Amino acid sequence: MAKAPNAFGAFFPMEEVKTAVENMADEQQNLLDERALAEATSDPAARIEALRREIEHHTYLYYAQDAPEISDGAFDSLMRELRELEAAHPELVDPSSPTQRVGGYVGEQFAPVRHARRMYSLDNAMDLEELDAWIERVTEAFGRMVPVVCELKIDGSSIALTYEDGRLVRAATRGDGTTGEDVTANMRTVKDVPLRLREAALGGLRDAAAPVELRGEVYMPKSSFDALNAAAVANGKQAFANPRNAAAGSLRQKDPAITANRDLSTFIYAVADERALAVEGQWELLAWLREAGFHVNPDVELCETREAVHAFCERAIERREALPYEIDGVVVKVNAFAQQESMGYTARAPRWAVAFKFPPEEKTTLLHDITVQVGRTGKLTPVAEMEPVVVAGSTVARATLHNEDEVQRKDVRVGDTVIVRKAGDVIPEVLGPVLALRPADAAVWRMPATCPSCGSPVIREEGEVDFRCISIDCPAQALERLLHWASRGAMDIDGMGEEIVSRLVESGRLTDVADYYTLDEVELALLDMGRVNKDGEPIRLGSTVAKKLVAAIDGSRARPFSRALFGLGIRHVGKTIAELLAAAYPSIEALMEASEEDLAALDGVGPKIARSVYLFLRTPDNAAVIERLRKRGVAMADEAADPDEQLPQTLEGLTFVLTGSLVESGMTRDEAGAALKARGAKVSGSVSKKTSYVVAGEAAGSKYDKAVTLGVPVLDEAALLRILETGEVPE
Repeated sequence: MAKAPNAFGAFFPMEEVKTAVENMADEQQNLLDERALAEATSDPAARIEALRREIEHHTYLYYAQDAPEISDGAFDSLMRELRELEAAHPELVDPSSPTQRVGGYVGEQFAPVRHARRMYSLDNAMDLEELDAWIERVTEAFGRMVPVVCELKIDGSSIALTYEDGRLVRAATRGDGTTGEDVTANMRTVKDVPLRLREAALGGLRDAAAPVELRGEVYMPKSSFDALNAAAVANGKQAFANPRNAAAGSLRQKDPAITANRDLSTFIYAVADERALAVEGQWELLAWLREAGFHVNPDVELCETREAVHAFCERAIERREALPYEIDGVVVKVNAFAQQESMGYTARAPRWAVAFKFPPEEKTTLLHDITVQVGRTGKLTPVAEMEPVVVAGSTVARATLHNEDEVQRKDVRVGDTVIVRKAGDVIPEVLGPVLALRPADAAVWRMPATCPSCGSPVIREEGEVDFRCISIDCPAQALERLLHWASRGAMDIDGMGEEIVSRLVESGRLTDVADYYTLDEVELALLDMGRVNKDGEPIRLGSTVAKKLVAAIDGSRARPFSRALFGLGIRHVGKTIAELLAAAYPSIEALMEASEEDLAALDGVGPKIARSVYLFLRTPDNAAVIERLRKRGVAMADEAADPDEQLPQTLEGLTFVLTGSLVESGMTRDEAGAALKARGAKVSGSVSKKTSYVVAGEAAGSKYDKAVTLGVPVLDEAALLRILETGEVPE
């Protein structure tokens, strides 16, 4: 039981801890001896229950109160006795026993679990000005500044824990907000999750027998993350990008014993339905959660002024690096539940809470080289190769520099010390050099005259910023085209990632996209992955993965024609243009017969795209690949629609934009878009003043914000379903 840090990451002095632990060990051994004599009984059930209560008590003191009373050795002694008694009396084993935190293999994990209430996202305040705007809206709603609770925003994986009769019965991931995945077996292994609520807190439940769903974050401490990645690298495995991904991945292990070894922790801070508890607000809820045995972050504050909120946020920014876990902001919530209810929700988030996001973290590191990456259309992209540096919780070693003009604008040179950040805490970005540290011989970087992949000349067309390789036999383009064909939005061959595709290309088994449809289970299972095991034998892909890949490949044959058209990687043809072309020419034969003028006349195409499509389809090598695809069963045409079954075109003239996830219907945005188009609507990928409606699902992003700014009507998913059912738009 390694000791956790106290508030804001400050650790107790190690010498004091050592002395205190030694004293506690001696005192506790005497206590245990007395207890053993006092509680010796011929009733093993009573002794087992007493041991469970004792262990639960010390677990609560350790994790929830940060105030252990006994040493690790004394705690282990209690656990050992309990295990021995349960082994001798298996009929007395209970799922909520502390010994049952690590169970056996569970094959039916990850079944869907519907949350008691939707788990909403939070609106973001990107700076103090936006935070003040939210405070002003709250103040206007109540005519005064009301108390708010400030909490650290833990950068982990959301979890929902359900208790019935005070016992943990279910744990589920956030999923799409409405339905998550069942990870109960794995969450039982997380030591700071109480398997039973403490009796002292049961009185806070309005109905102790009714289920209550409590929510929080599962996270991996920084030190544990570093150790996990070090072990992964030592064993030749892929390292996790950041602690958040490591926590999420650890929750989805098929073997709970693996999860148990990942050193996960939790902070619990919410209840799905506040009516289940006899508390009036967030501050009382946090106190009840601590009393119930949960690990609650100690760094919270009840604030009654704007200045107090600002001070909390500023302290959090200052202490961010010192904390033993990752945070990416501060969550500010209206305290009183009644006031929360009166403010309500938008389509995507509660109005009574906001996430103040930290300014992008900036670090400096050394730029070792600028390499060139060749894309599937031959585009050459300069990439910064840097000394690895941890930025916003993950290691950054590479970042795109976009094009030669951008390199010149930023004046970035090999050998520079550069400033790096993550745009939106996600995408690595090089801001520029530290000129004072520039080496005297640092040279201005220029795009090479030949392709680094095939050695062919590169060109830069007039009016364009990008350089391109003009060789159709360029190996780099082949790899990118193969990956694009298998990607989501194209043919969606699940599991066909870069590592597997690269090995298939290197082995000569894949040269173009038509070759996907000649792969079989046996050769995929035997595919050499370029690594060896501890015995020096080559690691193979394996039959399990091979079987799934073949099934995914077979399933992709029936994708709509527009998906195949997009997957071919024709320059300037994205998903929307592919759908438009497929609607006008519902077969590859019809599209290949269309003239350049016919294509240019289509609304939304124009001469530039028309020429690109026309030339691509008339290139002999490309036409040969298309013919092989058709012969191997890939749908290169859409079934002709029955005119009698065509829906009334009641949405003609209207433009919709879809954003976020559609959770109630389970539709993808593509499916919803197709349903709208079937009634005559146009579906766009961007919001403008000409947009008729924006449909905002779960976790709607910047398109929702732009719609609000432009005054474009925003519909929720329920309104969308009514439109699709009735064909009528809202008044």
